[in-house]
Amino acid sequence: MKNNTLFQILLSFFLFSQFSFAQVGVVYKDLVWFDEFDDSGAINSTNWFQQTQLINGNSWANGELQHYTNSQVNSYVSNGSLNLVAKKETFTDQGVTKQYTSARLNSKFSFKYGRVEVRAKLPSGAGTWPAIWMLGKNIKEPGAFWSATYGTQSWPACGEVDIMEHWGTNQNYVQSAMHTPSSYGGTVNLGGQTIATASSEFHVYSLDWTAEKMVFSVDNVVHYTYNPPVKNASTWPFDAEQYILLNVAIQSNIISNFTQAAMEVDYVRVYQNTTPDNVAPTNFTATVGTISGSSVELLLNGLDNSGNMTYTVDYGSGTSSTYSLSGVQKSFVISDLVPNTNYTFTVTAKDASGNTAVNPIVLNAKTTTILQCSDTSTLSTQGSFSTGYNYTFETAGTDVKITFEILDTDKAGLVAYLRKGTASSFTETPMSPVSGKIFSKTITGQTIGSTINCAVKFDYAGGGIAITKYFSYIVGNTCSLGIENPLELKNVSYPNPVHNNLFLELTDQKNRIILTDIVGRKLFDKTVSANYSLDMSSYKAGLYFLRVENTAGVQDIKVIKE
Repeated sequence: MKNNTLFQILLSFFLFSQFSFAQVGVVYKDLVWFDEFDDSGAINSTNWFQQTQLINGNSWANGELQHYTNSQVNSYVSNGSLNLVAKKETFTDQGVTKQYTSARLNSKFSFKYGRVEVRAKLPSGAGTWPAIWMLGKNIKEPGAFWSATYGTQSWPACGEVDIMEHWGTNQNYVQSAMHTPSSYGGTVNLGGQTIATASSEFHVYSLDWTAEKMVFSVDNVVHYTYNPPVKNASTWPFDAEQYILLNVAIQSNIISNFTQAAMEVDYVRVYQNTTPDNVAPTNFTATVGTISGSSVELLLNGLDNSGNMTYTVDYGSGTSSTYSLSGVQKSFVISDLVPNTNYTFTVTAKDASGNTAVNPIVLNAKTTTILQCSDTSTLSTQGSFSTGYNYTFETAGTDVKITFEILDTDKAGLVAYLRKGTASSFTETPMSPVSGKIFSKTITGQTIGSTINCAVKFDYAGGGIAITKYFSYIVGNTCSLGIENPLELKNVSYPNPVHNNLFLELTDQKNRIILTDIVGRKLFDKTVSANYSLDMSSYKAGLYFLRVENTAGVQDIKVIKE
C-alpha cells in the first residue's frame, strides 16, 4: 500500500502547508515519530503497548462490553495497515467473562506540541465506537503503559484529547472533543463534521497542538478549534506530554447480528519542529484603513519563512492580537472606541517562534463623530416586553445602522425583523444577529434630514411575538447626544477623588453611564437606575471620564481614581 512512503510524507506535508497556516498557528515540519505498518503479522512492540487490564476492576470507563486483549486476532498488521478488530466471542480474563473482544493500543512515544496525523478507515454498524485519542502521560490509570512510572494525576486532570470518535448510530459523522476539569464526560468542548465515506474510504484525521490552541481536521478541513481565553489547570492541562491511543469499543446498543468489525489504520505520524527558527519576519507593513465613530481598521502584512504572522496592537490601556498567513494582508478592526477621539496604535509583528520584526510601526487615527440616537424602552405595539430593549439609530454618511438589544430574560431562540413603514403598511426584512440578544440592520443610500419610520419584531421560542413601538428617526439626528443644557443637569457623583465606590444620584430612573480612560478607551457602559454605586476598586489610579445620558441631556464628569 505504501511503496513510496517518503514521497507520501512529503506530499502530505505539501498539501497541508497549502491548506491552513492561519488556522493552526504553527506549522510542524519535522517527522519525529511514525508507524507506517508496512510489515505483516504482530504489531510493532517497540511502538505500541497493548492495554488489557480492566481499569475499574471488572469494566472500562464507559460501561463498554468488550475485553481488550493482546491477541493477534484483535490487533495485527496486514497489507500495509494496522487492523484493530472487535469480535463477538466469549472471553474470560481477570475473572470476568465478556461476550466481545477488541484491542486498545498505547503509544510508547509521548510528546508536547506537534501535529498528529492518522489515516484510517472506520468500522460501521450501531454499537461500534472507534477512537483516535490522547491522554496525559501523567495519568494514574491501572494497566496504562505510562502510569506506573509517571502517573500523578487522575482523569480528567491529566487532560484527554479526542482527535476522532465515531459512533455507528451516526454513520456519516465524526467528532473531536476535549475533556478537562472544567468540562468532561458530556463535555461542551467539541465539534465535528460529516464524512460520507468514513467506513468505505481512508481519511486523514489530524490534530495541530500548540501552546495556544488545538485545531482538529479531517483531510485538512478544520471542524473544531479549542482555545480557552484563560489557560490554567482547569481548562488547559495540555502544557505537558501526552501519548496516543487507538481502540475500538463495543457499546450496549450493539446490533444483534454483529460478528466483527475493524478500524484499519494506514499510518500514524507525529510532526514537530526540531530545527530552531531564528529568522525574523520581513516586509512588515501597517496602515490605517476605514475609520468610524467607534472603530479603526488596521491593514497589516508581513513575510515569514514559517508561513505565519502574529500582529499585536497596543493603544492606551488596550492590547489586541490577531493572526494571518505570511504575505496575506490582514484587516484588523479595533472596536469599542470613543467617537471624535485621537488614538495612537503601536503595531508589532512576530512569527510562531517568537522572532520579532525589527521595528514596531506607530499609526495615528481619529475616530469620527457619530450621529446617533439611543435609548431604552418597554413600549410595544404587539405582545409585550418584560424588561424592555435598547435601541440605537446611527448615521454614517448616507447609511443608517439600526441596532436593537432585547433585555428580556424570559425570551429565548430569538429572531429579529425590521419593519419599515407603519403599523398598517410595512415591509419586513431580517436583522443580523450581532451577539447575545443584539440585532442590527443597515439601510443604505439615505438623505440627511429624511425620516425613517420603523419598528422591530422579535420572534422567540414557543411561537411568541413582541413588536416594539414605531420610531421616526431623522437621518443625521443626534437626539439627546447633541448640545448639552447645563441648566438641566442635576446628576450628582461622590466622593471625587474616589478610592473604591463612586456613588451616583441621577435624575432619571433609567440612565446610561459610560466610563472611559484618559485615552478614550471604553471601560464601562450600562443603563442604571437613579441611585447607583459604580465599583472602581479594580481600576488603576488616574483620570477617568464618566458620561451620563438621560432626559436632562448629557453630562461629562471628570473622575479622579486614587
